[in-house]
Amino acid sequence: MTGLHPHPQPLPVPPRGLGGDHDLPLHARLTEALRQQITQATVQGADQPLRIPSEAALTRQYGVSRITVRQALDALARQGLIVKIAGKGSFAVRPRQRQPVQQLARLQGLAEAMAPQGLVVHNQVLAQQVHKADAEQAAALGLPEGAPLMHIRRLRLLDGAPISVDATWLPLAIGQRLDPQALPQRDIFSLLEDELALPLAHADLVIDAVPAPLGIAELLQLPAGHPVLHIRRTTFTRDGRAIDHEHLHCRTDRLQLQLRAERSQISNHRSSHSSSHRSSPSGSTPPLQD
Repeated sequence: MTGLHPHPQPLPVPPRGLGGDHDLPLHARLTEALRQQITQATVQGADQPLRIPSEAALTRQYGVSRITVRQALDALARQGLIVKIAGKGSFAVRPRQRQPVQQLARLQGLAEAMAPQGLVVHNQVLAQQVHKADAEQAAALGLPEGAPLMHIRRLRLLDGAPISVDATWLPLAIGQRLDPQALPQRDIFSLLEDELALPLAHADLVIDAVPAPLGIAELLQLPAGHPVLHIRRTTFTRDGRAIDHEHLHCRTDRLQLQLRAERSQISNHRSSHSSSHRSSPSGSTPPLQD
């Protein structure tokens, strides 16, 4: 689903009540019934988005309560089969042959990395406000603790599906120059380079897996505590100045991160040099090592 089609196709649902295993809870039976319909429709259909019927329509169709419908839709969202878009409804996520890929060896914004793959990134700006630097942010940006920063928090959507929650801190003199109207469509990297003429050179990254905090889990449509990828990234300009510090919490099922690791030539040289000088106790030529 690339963006939102002006006329989404409705998901066909069978004209009957809820079947399935009667030993299962109603919400589980409804989840399975909708999963089957979504799977069949997304495999057979074209690229046009599939709109899930409203809660009221599903309640009437299957003869269940609205709470049961919400439980089923929440389960489908956690499984990555649907996405919920405020004010527009729920939509089926069509399967892809390959997961989107971002190369960590290249310093790119998400939209910049996804565009060549035919994918659209949209940002929901959750906060853009002045913030006092804590110890970590101050150290990362080379500023005194308590220095004013611009804090920008965004929910990032890839083809309409939530993929990450990004918290960014910039020196106030830089952050307050960013155009708020551009943030929903543009990477911060592209704004820094194209609008503020601050060419970026490299970034330091620390990556780990963490349980999703409640607020982040809700935004990513995951249960609280579900594992997410946590990336801490500090980005530097060509003159060596740190201007962007970020915490990114990413879903693990909607994006692949790839990196090519090179073997150090110094390590190889030292290993070879050490082996060439190793001798047996009798002083004879050392045996071959595997």
